[in-house]
Amino acid sequence: MESAKRKVYIETTIPSVITAKPSRDIRNLYRQEISREFWEYERHKYDLYISEYVLKECANGDKEAAGRRLELIKDIQLLPSNKDIDELAEEYFRYLNIPQRAKTDCFHLAVCVIEKIDFLISWNMTHLGRPAFSKIAVFNGTRNLWLPELVTPDLLMDIEKEEAQNGRI
Repeated sequence: MESAKRKVYIETTIPSVITAKPSRDIRNLYRQEISREFWEYERHKYDLYISEYVLKECANGDKEAAGRRLELIKDIQLLPSNKDIDELAEEYFRYLNIPQRAKTDCFHLAVCVIEKIDFLISWNMTHLGRPAFSKIAVFNGTRNLWLPELVTPDLLMDIEKEEAQNGRI
């Protein structure tokens, strides 16, 4: 019997990076190449999800670029928002003291917690990166809430490769 696929929430930076024009900055170009590699060769190993927050963010900005982003994610399962997600996101926003302009990050996280998503994949670790993740782990632990792993595409591919080598998947 084949084991169930793990769940991955695709945060907005992933379709944004994949559909962007090739960058001249070496770090951004690396992110584009890794993201495209994940999308082309690795994503089938997971059940992928997005939320209305991803759709809204992907629809913003240049119409042509927005069209490319929305086309890329059109077949990914959409997780609906609900009162529990909204309330938890507001709690994260206050607890983590995230700037208003980045409040949507709290909604991405709340979706993953409520829906018990294994991985939140993103290139935006500014507000949910290592220092914040420690606080999130404490917050979720004291409330007995699910704790997704917050990863970049390259880290997720490394985790999968390591687990395959160790016979865990």
